[in-house]
Amino acid sequence: MKILGFWLLSMIYMCSSGSSDESYAAADAAYKEEMAQPELADEVEADVQQKIIKTGNLRFETQDLAETRAQILKAVNTTKGYVENERTGKDYRGSYQELQLRVPAENFQQALELISQGVEFFEEKSISQRDVTEEFIDVEARLKAKRELENRYLELLKKASSVKEILEIERELSVIREEIEAKEGRLKYLSKQVSYSTLNVYFYKTEVESGVTKSYGSKMLQAVKGGWQGISTFVLGLIYIWPFIILVILVIFLIRRWQKRKSQKNTPKS
Repeated sequence: MKILGFWLLSMIYMCSSGSSDESYAAADAAYKEEMAQPELADEVEADVQQKIIKTGNLRFETQDLAETRAQILKAVNTTKGYVENERTGKDYRGSYQELQLRVPAENFQQALELISQGVEFFEEKSISQRDVTEEFIDVEARLKAKRELENRYLELLKKASSVKEILEIERELSVIREEIEAKEGRLKYLSKQVSYSTLNVYFYKTEVESGVTKSYGSKMLQAVKGGWQGISTFVLGLIYIWPFIILVILVIFLIRRWQKRKSQKNTPKS
C-alpha cells in the first residue's frame, strides 16, 4: 500500500503542479516521512515518561465475608479507585467473593496495604509490572506519521482534476483513517492501563460441617427417612416393570410344565 501511495502522490503532484521535479520531490518527501517511523519514535522517546502497567493478585481466607468486603470497599474509596468486576459464589470449601479493582497507579501501594490489614496469611500475594514505554512511543510516532500523511492526501484531494484521481485518493484516505482510529484506540487503552492499576482480590470462608452441628438423633431420623425413600423407590420400580414380571412368571410356568410332562413320558409304566 505504501508503494501505491507513493506512486499516487507522485502522479498527482506531477499532473497538478507546474514543475515536475518540485512535485516529485514533495511526494517523495511525504513517502519518506511515513517510512521513517522508527526515526520518529527515537525523537519522541526523550519526551515520554516510563509507562508501567501494574497488576496485583491477593488470595486469602477470612472469617467474615461481609466485613472483609466492607474493608476492601473502604480502601478503594480512600485511594479513589473503583470496582470493575465482582463475583460471588460457593464451591466445595465454602463461600467466596472475588473483586477486580481499578486503582490510580500512584495509589496502588496504599490500596495494597489497606486491604492487607488484618490478614494473617496470604495464599497468594503477587505484583507484576509490564513496561509498555517502547510500545507507547512506537504507536504514538506511527500515529503522528499517519496524521501527517492524511493531511498530504487531503491537499492532493483539493488538487485532483479527474474522478479517477478523486476516487483513488479517497480510497487511500479511508485506509489511512482506519489505521489512525486503530492506533488511537490502542493509545487510549495503554493510557488507561498505565494510569489505573489492576488489583484482583479473592477471599473466602471455609464452611466445614462438624459433628456438633448435627446430633445423633437427627442423624438417625435422616437415616430412617433415607431407608423409607429407598423402599418407595423400589416399589415404584416394580410397578413400572410389572408387564416384564408377569412375562417372566409365565415363561417359568411353561418351562416347568414342559419339564413335568417330559418326566412323565420318560417314566416306565409298571
